[in-house]
Amino acid sequence: MIVITGAAGFIPSCLITKLNQEGYKAIVAVDDFSNPAKKPNLEGKSIVAFIDRKEFHFWLKINAIEVEFVFHLGARTDTTEQSVAIFDELNLNYSKEVWRICTEFQIPLVYASSAATYGDGAMGYSDDHSGIPALKPLNPYAHSKQDFDLWVLEQKKAPFFWAGLKFFNVYGPNEYHKGKMASVIFHSYQQIKATGKMKLFQSHKEGIAHGHQMRDFVYVKDVVEVCYWLMHHRKNSAIYNLGSGTARTFLDLVSQTFLAMGKEPEIEFVPTPIEIRDSYQYFTEAEMSKLMAVGYPHSFHTLEEGVQDYVANFLEYGSYF
Repeated sequence: MIVITGAAGFIPSCLITKLNQEGYKAIVAVDDFSNPAKKPNLEGKSIVAFIDRKEFHFWLKINAIEVEFVFHLGARTDTTEQSVAIFDELNLNYSKEVWRICTEFQIPLVYASSAATYGDGAMGYSDDHSGIPALKPLNPYAHSKQDFDLWVLEQKKAPFFWAGLKFFNVYGPNEYHKGKMASVIFHSYQQIKATGKMKLFQSHKEGIAHGHQMRDFVYVKDVVEVCYWLMHHRKNSAIYNLGSGTARTFLDLVSQTFLAMGKEPEIEFVPTPIEIRDSYQYFTEAEMSKLMAVGYPHSFHTLEEGVQDYVANFLEYGSYF
């Protein structure tokens, strides 16, 4: 059995599809399944058991001998949530227990970290372990991910294989339920469809033009391809960046969305809200050499390729992966 936590969410549900496509049908889905908006993410998928996240630690101990691999991708991901206690419970301490059980029973583990740990990027975007303690996250969500990464690196006992993945700006199908936390591409599509135009944040940083704020946008199909490869690779345990490796502007992204929709770009720039202006990231770009150095063989979608596929094959039909 392959276990996936956060299974009804965006990236995990896409990973289940990838595993099903590759012939893996014995999938154990772990989540809080009370959100009806997430239900379509799992419809039609081959899943042998649905485990409530509160019962998962107990279930894993009882069934460990049958578990081949754990993808711990479930987390509280709201970057606007300010309660440290919530993140300590759902992200940090929950993940520590998953690690301990996987270590006890020597179950290989991939877990979700985040590029949010890099903060404002002042320390760069290298996933070399030596630089991780110096990172300065900007919000409680990012701190929870950083705290777990640091805890992992301190552990003398570990699963025989583990990997932490610092996801950058992931976009793609199955994010319909995410609301304000969905990708800019998703919101662009919805806004363009409704109004014929798109609003982007102005730049409030000298030397950077409006719309030229840059992010490393990575297509979810590439993310699950990496996860699938790691499941078979099972060596070179480490924390890895997972982005496209190429920063692109929001102007590029929105213009490509207009193009994929067959519309002429009409973009309006509005002030960045005061409450997030000081913590706003103007540039992110994953250094991907570490993953490539251990043998990852696949290329990544360009922004143009990813947006075209997402818009034409999913958003236009409201379909799922």
